[in-house]
Amino acid sequence: MRDFLPPIFREPRIYPRGPRPRPPAWILIPYARLTDEQWAALRPHLPPSGRGRPCDQRAHLDAIFRVGATEGSWRELPEAYGKGATVARHFRRLTHAGLWERLLHALAAAPPGSPLRELEGLICRAARRAIRLRGVGLIALARRLGLLRALPGPPVMVADPALSEIIRGLPLAQQFRRWRRDKGAVLEFLRGLRSLHTLAGGRRYIPRHIREAWL
Repeated sequence: MRDFLPPIFREPRIYPRGPRPRPPAWILIPYARLTDEQWAALRPHLPPSGRGRPCDQRAHLDAIFRVGATEGSWRELPEAYGKGATVARHFRRLTHAGLWERLLHALAAAPPGSPLRELEGLICRAARRAIRLRGVGLIALARRLGLLRALPGPPVMVADPALSEIIRGLPLAQQFRRWRRDKGAVLEFLRGLRSLHTLAGGRRYIPRHIREAWL
């Protein structure tokens, strides 16, 4: 019976062993390597190079923006941009040096059509990754400057430190004194306060498909 089958079915199948390679991450926003004008606009905001082996900061920024244009991990960085682990370490050094805060300030003050404005999407998406290291302070800065693309999701799902300060200043003691006179109004106030706390704290987890859609 086997001899009557086509040759492709008579040959034994070979299954590769080990984990299959992960598909490359999708590029979600327009990406291209830095131009000379864009690099000249970014360079003044970079921290001074410290001790140790010198590195090509322009190439590392190209790699950081390449990963920032996707929702993938550093391991999915194409080989043409260098080793993902090396780029990730450089990203952490830049983040702890306050690069993304400086770039957000410069971006907010840049006029339309400037080289920094051309990089707005890439800078904001790289700043999203820096939030994991810098915390809520970077979220508050992005909200204050109006650069909502730097948030890791829609504003209604992300923590709002300014709203937390507003809640702290509410006249809670006066509302509770009305408890005996008007319990219904106080309960309504507590429901609204609970909703405000939910908005101020944001969601613990934002689904990936929502993060990818938030460009």
